[in-house]
Amino acid sequence: MKIAVVKLSGKAVEDFISDPGCLKVIKKLHSSYGGLVIVHGAGNQISEWTSALGGKNNFINGQRVTDEFSMNIVAAVQAGMINSRITGFLCSKDLNAVGLTGIDNNLFIADYTDDKLGFVGIPRINKDITWLRDLMLTSTIPVFSSICRDESGNLMNVNADIFTNILATSLNAETVYFVSDVKGVLLNGKIKKEINDNEITEGINNNQITGGMIPKLQSCASLINAGVKKVWIGNNLSGLLSTGSTGSANGTWIVNDHKRDVRKMPIFSGIGKAV
Repeated sequence: MKIAVVKLSGKAVEDFISDPGCLKVIKKLHSSYGGLVIVHGAGNQISEWTSALGGKNNFINGQRVTDEFSMNIVAAVQAGMINSRITGFLCSKDLNAVGLTGIDNNLFIADYTDDKLGFVGIPRINKDITWLRDLMLTSTIPVFSSICRDESGNLMNVNADIFTNILATSLNAETVYFVSDVKGVLLNGKIKKEINDNEITEGINNNQITGGMIPKLQSCASLINAGVKKVWIGNNLSGLLSTGSTGSANGTWIVNDHKRDVRKMPIFSGIGKAV
């Protein structure tokens, strides 16, 4: 089964719900692939609620420092409000969708990454993932928030880009779209149409790639190296419908070092067709 994964940053959620072009892309992906998964973040919304409730927003290398107080806010906003809004929107547009977290059906367990980050972890598959494939075979779109649990059942905050990486790799996804508020990858003052993993590493080392873009682009490079054929990052999902190829689409395509011209590959490849 050919699978596409769309990751929405918290900053992209409102545009996703309000832009009719985004809905057209989702419906096209849903009909063109055997399975479609949506993963979302909620960074801005979590920060707003944390401040409103008297908490502090602290980050290390683009990842939120999450104590018990912050974890409760992350879960309430991301797994509750934002997940319900996206799922409700899709269902209202005649698309079968179900809201999920990394906890559901015992899918993931998260391992702690750094004591300084608190309840922040990296997810690993905890059981056979066949059930998720079976769900998509019913034409249902799983909508994931990236909340997971640790071995003891404590809630864990997982960066949604990293969550997308692990999930897409586990599903052997063909295409992954990272939709954010950025037009693409900015290097040397210009938006790159293509970038490879060596350029990503160099951009991080020379501080041209910073903050939340670090885990995002590390996830993109990891996906390409793991065999995902097409990875895109940008802010205009609806622009992908402008033509039948990716050549005129906005955003940046992440490619392997051998410079396979991913821009000439069809966006909507269709079920069972070679890419």
